[in-house]
Amino acid sequence: MPLLRLRLLPLPIVDSILHRTGLAVCGRPHHRCVAAVTQRLRDSLRGVSTPSSERSGDRSPLRIGFVPGVTLTRWSTTWRERFRSVPLETVEVAEVEQRAVLDAGAVDLCFVRGPIDTDGLHLIPLYEEVAVAWVSKEHPVAAFDEVTLADLADETVLTEADAETINQVALEIAVLHVPMSIARSHSRRDLTYRPITDAPMTRIGLAWPADRPHPLTDDFIGVVRGRTPNSSRTQQEKAKKARR
Repeated sequence: MPLLRLRLLPLPIVDSILHRTGLAVCGRPHHRCVAAVTQRLRDSLRGVSTPSSERSGDRSPLRIGFVPGVTLTRWSTTWRERFRSVPLETVEVAEVEQRAVLDAGAVDLCFVRGPIDTDGLHLIPLYEEVAVAWVSKEHPVAAFDEVTLADLADETVLTEADAETINQVALEIAVLHVPMSIARSHSRRDLTYRPITDAPMTRIGLAWPADRPHPLTDDFIGVVRGRTPNSSRTQQEKAKKARR
C-alpha cells in the first residue's frame, strides 16, 4: 500500500497496521499518529529499527565494555545505523576488571574473555581465539611458522600485555603468551607472533547481569548475532515488546 494512502484510512485500521508491524499505538490525534506511523514504516523499509527504549520513552545510552583484542567496529556501526536515537557508549576494560565493571553497573553488557565467574550473569559464547607467542622479530622463535609450549620452556613467558611487558618483549627479555587478537591490535613493526599449536584457545563471550538487564539488551544481542532488521526473530521480539 502506498504510504500516502495511510492518511485516508480509518483509525482502527491504522491501529491494526501498527500491531501487525510491532509498533505501539501512539495516542496522538489521527493525522499526527498516521504521520508518525508513515515515518516509522519508511525507516523500516530502510532497515532502521525502533528500539525498545524509544518505544518506552527511555533514551539513555547503552554502555558496552570490551576486553583488549575485541573489535567492535562492525557491531557499533550496525547499531548506529539501525538505532540512531540511542547513543552507544563503548569502553575498554582490563581483563582482570571485566567481572567487576558488570557487578558495579559501570557497563550494561561486556565482551569478556573466559574463564569468568558466571554466577549472576547471562553469558553468550561468541568465538574462540588462537594463542600466540608474541616476540621480537629478532627472537629465535620468529624463525618458525608455529611453535609448541615445549618450544617456550626455556623462555621467560609472560601473559599480561601492557606497556612494560611489551617493552620486555621488544628487548628480547621475554615472550608474551597472549590471544592473537591482542598481538594484532598493537601492530608493532618490531614485533611478530607465531601460533602456539598446543595451547588452549581462549573464548570471547557477551555477558550482562541476570537480575538487571538493560532494556536494550535484546536489541544489542540481535546486532551481535547478525540478525537483520526484518528477520523473523527480530520481528517476534518487536511484537512481544509492543504488547508489554
